[in-house]
Amino acid sequence: MKILLLFPYPVEPDGVSLQGYYLYRGLLDAGAEVMPCHHADSLQKEFYLRYFKPDICIGVGFWGNVPEILREPLKWGVETIPWFNADGWVANYQKEFNQLKLMFTTSEWVRSVYNRDGVDVSKIIPMHIGIDTDLFKPVQDKEVNFALRRMLGVRDNEKMILTMGGDVTSKGAQEMMKALAEVDKDFPDWKYVLKAWPSECAHEWRGHEERLAEELGIRDKIIFLDDAWGQEFMSHILNACDIYAAPSRIEGYGMIQVEAMACGKPVISINKGGPAETIIHGKTGFLAGVAERVQLTEEWARPSMGYSTKQIIKFNEPKTLGYRANIDDLEKYTRELLLNPELCRTMGEAGRRHVVENLDYRVIARRMLAVIRERLDIG
Repeated sequence: MKILLLFPYPVEPDGVSLQGYYLYRGLLDAGAEVMPCHHADSLQKEFYLRYFKPDICIGVGFWGNVPEILREPLKWGVETIPWFNADGWVANYQKEFNQLKLMFTTSEWVRSVYNRDGVDVSKIIPMHIGIDTDLFKPVQDKEVNFALRRMLGVRDNEKMILTMGGDVTSKGAQEMMKALAEVDKDFPDWKYVLKAWPSECAHEWRGHEERLAEELGIRDKIIFLDDAWGQEFMSHILNACDIYAAPSRIEGYGMIQVEAMACGKPVISINKGGPAETIIHGKTGFLAGVAERVQLTEEWARPSMGYSTKQIIKFNEPKTLGYRANIDDLEKYTRELLLNPELCRTMGEAGRRHVVENLDYRVIARRMLAVIRERLDIG
């Protein structure tokens, strides 16, 4: 099978690019003939569509990438299969989606968003993102892990809780801080490391987190980081922590949470979105309940979203665009893990097994190829 794979390539250090890159590696491992290419319209992309003559085109992105990922390959008569996420709602590309023979979403929750927003989801198959379990694996050298913790400012007697993301606010950092302020009353030996990607958005939210930490009286327990790290170092920092926490406000999948489980770490998240499909509550981590839903009755829409003009779209029914995790649950689960090292160990081991067996990039690529062959009758 000849496949043109469209995603942000050469690989970039963001979730969508890594999603495409791991699929590329997995498809090669499965024996497919794959050509990677950036999804943006270009001479390179046209050349591959003209002369590589793929049997199919797989495009990685979200609904806003319809013009580049769906429309352009179809002009050349190439069957296109998107593997898309969603950012809370799907705008004005329902017609294009409904004409597809097959589509993948990164989770069942993302599929439900497309369904809610008027897309025929009978041809949509949820397919989780695969990660590299050879790179993300437990590091047994405790001295290396403790050396990194000391560099971060975590003492040897302290437990390290970690949250990472493009910004940590969307990953539920404020909810975790409120929970940790309660934990601190009877368990003071901890540090909370918050690592964001350097960006204007992350910098803007940083002030909110710093003020909240001051108000809660735990500013000395919070370590803020803004560094651009490669995947190899991400594995090291995950191995250095005791607990990975990300009760995300909105999360179509949750790649870092899966990478943390692959490193043998217990994970705390929220029982909503992608994390509810990859974390086994009580076995590989804990899923806090939802305390609040953030809903919108209208939203700005632009030509880049499939509309003719910039305008406000009023929704017939309010759309849930985010969640807030239950603070009491977060406090309970955090305290339970901090006080029970054996539970951390067994959850970490179970998480590692779960990811290797179900969420490794090679497993996902073979699963996706099987669906494509069955649904499209392509050899």
